[in-house]
Parts: sequence; structure tokens; C-alpha cells
Amino acid sequence: MTTTQAPDMYAAGGEHIAAAVDLVKVYRQGQAGVRALDGVTVGFAQARFTAISGPSGSGKSTLMHCLAGLDSATSGQVTLDNTELTGLSDRELTRVRRDKVGFVFQSFNLLPQLTALENIVLPVTLSGRHVDNDLLDHLVGVLGIGDRMSHRPAELSGGQQQRVALARALLARPVVLFADEPTGNLDSQSGAEVLDLLRRSVRDLGQTVVMVTHDPQAAAYADRVLFLADGRVVDDVDATQAPKAPQAPQTEESAGRAR
Repeated sequence: MTTTQAPDMYAAGGEHIAAAVDLVKVYRQGQAGVRALDGVTVGFAQARFTAISGPSGSGKSTLMHCLAGLDSATSGQVTLDNTELTGLSDRELTRVRRDKVGFVFQSFNLLPQLTALENIVLPVTLSGRHVDNDLLDHLVGVLGIGDRMSHRPAELSGGQQQRVALARALLARPVVLFADEPTGNLDSQSGAEVLDLLRRSVRDLGQTVVMVTHDPQAAAYADRVLFLADGRVVDDVDATQAPKAPQAPQTEESAGRAR
């Protein structure tokens, strides 16, 4: 990848497993153009949970789609696991998405005619790879869906469907797991459980997670929050370095109790 002078946010978090440099995306609407991304340069560190947040129309979903190879950029560069996506053919992009990328969507995207187990193992079997049964058992146990493996999606709650979708994504051992508003169709309790599971996948499995969300409470689960507005990065917050709450000054009475 060509060396490009980049802002400090590009260096946040150390070595990058995914990155964008001077990324521009323009959508044509008639004779006019909508600049969804306006020169975004940013890197994503391995084994970190990053939330991309911002108002509707800020470019957060467009950025995720370009990073994941779901959409092509108008200009600029995207790299994923040392592979530059810019200029790859459709077949090559399909291979990258199959081998390196996991997805969790708001709408779950489960096949209704398949059982939960069949949905989970489908991407791995389609790619011709061997299903890691130890990892499968671990994921099913951690996600609490062991008694739902023979059920079809219509027989599962929204939270259970999203857990199946998460197990499906993690079983493939993706380089990066992209989550697009993963709690958008869930009640608050189920949403919190899914977010906690995403965070645990980073902590326990070393998974890299990039999540798009408009919800500040969802973003608070991440290690890092990237804020977009009008197609540009306007803030980059390392949540692991958030200042601790100040302690109340110690009075003579409290000092005496402490002794």
C-alpha cells in the first residue's frame, strides 16, 4: 500500500488489521452527486472492539460496507489483512469476504428453511472447510443456544436468532467481524446480551469487531468509538483511556474511619 500522510487517528490502537486511506465514496443521484465519504483515513487494530457512530447520513454504514468489500470506493484505498481491496474483481472480493470477513446484521439474515445448527455451519461448509466442532460446541455453550439447535428461525426469539447469527459469524474465524446495527431489532435486555457477547468475543477469542450503531449505549460497549459526520471522522475516542470518576476529598472524619 502506498505510504500516505495520515492523521493521528490512523495510528490509534497499534498495528492495523483493516484500514482506509483517503477514502471517498460518491453516490450519483441523477446529475448530482452525494459525497457519502469525504476523504476518510482510519485504521482498526486487531483484537479490538470499535464502534462507528454518527447521525443518519453521516457515512458510517458506507464506511463499513467499503471496509468489508460490500461496496467499492470512488477513490482511496482499503486494506484488509494486508490485502488491498481496491481494484479487486467481483470474484476476488467474494473470496475475501468468504475467507476473511464475518457479518452480523440487524435483520439476522438466517435461512428460514434451515435449523439453527444448519445456519451456523453453512458458510464453513460452503467454503469447503472443516467445521471446528470444538469451537462450535464452545460458541453454542457460551451463547446459550444449545437447546435451540434443531429449531428453525421462526421458532426462535429475536435475541436467539441474533445469537445464531453471531455463532455463524464467529465459527468461520473471520479476520474482522462487522456488525451493522446488531441490536436494532432487539429489546433492551436481548440487545445488551448480544453486545456483551461481542465484547467477550474480543476478550476471550481475540476477535476484531467493527460495529456500526447510532445508539450511544451500544457504542459504550466498545473499546473505541469513531464518530462520523457528513462523511468525515470528527472524533476518535479510546474508551479504555476514559478518565476515572474523581474521588471525593477526604475529610478528617472519613480519614478516621479509614484508619
